[in-house]
Parts: sequence; structure tokens; C-alpha cells
Amino acid sequence: MFSDITFDYPWVLYFLLVIPVLLAWYFFIGRKNYASVKYSSVKILNSLPKTLRERLRHFPFILRMIAIGLFIIALARPQSFTSGENINAEGIDIAMVLDISGSMLAEDLKPNRLDAAKNVIDNFIEGRTTDRIGLVVFAREAFTQCPLTIDYHVLQNLLLQIHSGMIEDGTAIGNAIANGVNRLKESDAKSRIIILLTDGVNNSGEVDPISAAEIAKTFGIRIYTIGVGSRGEAPYPVKTPFGTRYQMVPVEIDENVLQQISSITGGEYFRATNNRALAQIYNTIDKLEKTKIEITSYRNAKELFYGWLGGGLIFLLMEIGLTRTIFRKIP
Repeated sequence: MFSDITFDYPWVLYFLLVIPVLLAWYFFIGRKNYASVKYSSVKILNSLPKTLRERLRHFPFILRMIAIGLFIIALARPQSFTSGENINAEGIDIAMVLDISGSMLAEDLKPNRLDAAKNVIDNFIEGRTTDRIGLVVFAREAFTQCPLTIDYHVLQNLLLQIHSGMIEDGTAIGNAIANGVNRLKESDAKSRIIILLTDGVNNSGEVDPISAAEIAKTFGIRIYTIGVGSRGEAPYPVKTPFGTRYQMVPVEIDENVLQQISSITGGEYFRATNNRALAQIYNTIDKLEKTKIEITSYRNAKELFYGWLGGGLIFLLMEIGLTRTIFRKIP
């Protein structure tokens, strides 16, 4: 009963020890002091059945002890507390821009660049809490796979459905940035970023990558660029009548343009040559762009002595009423 209750004056509860003392006094000493009528012998009354009034003659005293106990508990000032936290989150809006061109099937990252990127992005999404995240994919063209959302389950399912060949092959970095900017430009978040991952050189699209970066800058959008691929050459699977064969193809990443894009917008450029490096890059970005969360703790007290005090008064009034009526003593 008292598991969720605290007492402002717990020392008052020691007075409850008075109750067993009073009970002992009553049953061993006090009741002998009551007025009585003396008879020479009461043996003739032994055979008479005891009335209900006689059986309950100690009931008023018990009511008084209960009332005293309730009054003592009320004086100790019982309270219950509710506590919690108010969380104020300064959300970040993030556009994940992913290259799905044919070259992303190269297997210098395992199982290939595209699947490695999807796995790392999935883990990145898993680590966010209050941020809105959107997904843009591009090859020769760019389109939005998922608009900004906090429904990470839906986002992860749409990420899982991405595969190379969804769009005609090519690398339209400028168009991809422009699409990401279009997702973020109406956002009222205090921080807006694009994370662009590619393994090639801009060779498609109507928008120049540097011009797209300048547009992003005007909207206050930072761009983190990631060039993915080993240095030199990488194994690329080729379908033949005799099964899949691998040929070494040169890794061509326009690092200069990617660095300029990040520099213009206040972001950073990263190079991922293997799975571990790619995972570390997303961890770094995750730390750089953490949601600001302010937690305010609160604790509210609720006074409970009213109920105990009221209960004590009820038992006391019952005791007084019974001793003045049904259990009234005569002489």
C-alpha cells in the first residue's frame, strides 16, 4: 500500500507504536476500571446466550485505535510523486543521395559497392532518432525514392528495394544534388544536410555539379560527399555465355569536383576504399551531425494526507456515535 508513497515527516510514524501499547493497556488493565453493578452471584446468568451487543462491546475502542492510526499517518504527510522528462529535440533533415549506376556493382567493396553502401546507410538510419531522412537515387537521371520522413521502417524497406538498373546508366551528380536540394529547400529544420555517395565522374544530366552546390549553399544546405572505390583498378562482374567473369576496370572518381562541392557548402569530402572505411565515414558524419536534445527533468508532488485524515474522522465519529447510542454505558 505504501510502495509509491513517501512521507514528508517520517519520524511521526514512530507514534504508531503507541497503538499496541494502548491495546495492551485496554485488554489487561483499562477494561477492569469500568463501572459495574455488584451481585452476590452471577452463576445464574452463565447459561444465558450472549447478545450481539455484548460480543461487540470492544468494537468502539478498536474504531478509536484505527482513527488514531490514521491521524498519525496523516500527520506524517504522505505524498506521491510523478516524475518524467521533457525532451526538446532540434531535428536535422537529411537527404541521402546514392549513386546506383552500373559501376556501383564493382566488387572492390563486398559484396559490391552498392550493397555495401546500402548496408552502411541502413545502419546510419538505425542510429537516428528524431531526424527526418529522405532518399534520392541517381544514375543518368535522379529521382526521389523516399521523401523526408521519420518513419524509418518505411525508409529502410525502400532502401532495400534499390538496385542497379532502375535508371538508365550514367552519372548525373549535378541532377542528384539538385533533387536533394529540392527535398530540403522548404524544410524549417535548423540543420539540413545532403550525404552524396558516388563512384564516378559526372557525365550526364542538365545541371552542373558546382552550380548545384552553389544553389545548395544559398539554402544553407551542407553537402558531405563520399567517393567510394579502391585506388587503381577494381574487379567488375561481366556476364558471358560461360557464366560470370571478372575484369579489372579503372576506378575513376572526380575527387576534385567532390571536394569543391563540399567546400562550397561547408561540408567535408571523404574517400572510402573498403567496407571498414565506408562505415567509419558514416560514423564520423553521424557524430558531426547529431540532433541536439535538451532534457528537462521534473518531479511533481501530490498530497495524500486528506484521505487519511478524512478516514480518521469517519472512524472517530463512528466510535463517538456508537458509544453514545448502542454501546452506551450506564451507571
